[in-house]
Amino acid sequence: MKKVNIALFGFGRIGRNIFRLGYDNPKYNFVAISDFGSLEALHYLLVRDSIHGKMKDEVTIDGNYLKVKDQKVRVISGGQPGTIPWDIYDADIVIDATGRFLKKEDLALHLKSGAKKVFTTRNPEETIDRYVIPGINDSSIKLSDKIISTTSSTTQVLALMVKMLDECFGLERAMMTTVHAYTADQPLADAAGIDLRRSRSAVENIIPNSTLAPSIVEEIMPKFKGKLDGIAFNVPVPNGSCVDLTTELKNIPTVEEANQAIKEYSEKSLRGIVGYTDDPIVSSDVRGREETMVFDEKATMITKDALLKTLCWYDNGWGFSKRILDVINAYVELEKKS
Repeated sequence: MKKVNIALFGFGRIGRNIFRLGYDNPKYNFVAISDFGSLEALHYLLVRDSIHGKMKDEVTIDGNYLKVKDQKVRVISGGQPGTIPWDIYDADIVIDATGRFLKKEDLALHLKSGAKKVFTTRNPEETIDRYVIPGINDSSIKLSDKIISTTSSTTQVLALMVKMLDECFGLERAMMTTVHAYTADQPLADAAGIDLRRSRSAVENIIPNSTLAPSIVEEIMPKFKGKLDGIAFNVPVPNGSCVDLTTELKNIPTVEEANQAIKEYSEKSLRGIVGYTDDPIVSSDVRGREETMVFDEKATMITKDALLKTLCWYDNGWGFSKRILDVINAYVELEKKS
């Protein structure tokens, strides 16, 4: 079986998560890592993660390469899209995990320099070839797709909840609040920035933030155009987030009916993507969970037989990284069938 050659453009949290999840999988061959960090620093951060702990296998430095088990990965000094000749490394897929390049023309530069497909780990600022959310529209992919986004961890959770509630009870409109772990682009101490709220300390404040999740879901699922909105709050935890969703439905269920509907998805058609728990969990309990979301049975509420409130937890780095690899698998399988 021919392995898919993957290059990582950016080796921050998502890039390292993808590598940790994929290096021991016989389907993948990681051919290159591009980052501004030194080889020694990238090695150090890979093997000792403050969230997920030490890697189970030894990683060594061999010249300009990182070696672990069967993987020998060339490490390149980071640059702008288009500056690295990906064809030299025979890269089938470049995953742009920098979070910096969100315009189609920037991402297309990876293709011009030899990549066959480009994945971005953020919601892009412009329409691209394909947005893919496993469990929502992964059956719509085409081999002609070149620039692909798996959206964001929050977007995926919102889309799944909208899909499930609409199929079961008919969704009229929804308002989302995501309570999200702080991110690498936030300052530890107050520091001047363009966004005034985000210039405040990430570890000292609950910070309101905008989110593209509702608009991206509306683009992927046009029947909900104008029916979704939401806000984000970044909070002082390093990992583990949740989506608090309030929905108006055509057919209002009981709490038990709503919970049972999601439980059935978690056990059947969306098994492995949607998790379900009746434990009184908190954010740290979803560290390392590979599902897109974990539905919290105990948090479901209904008010005046009019509004349903649900709560879903997610590891905003790990589960999202697993979905990226799932989408790569889907394209590989599609190519085999062609």
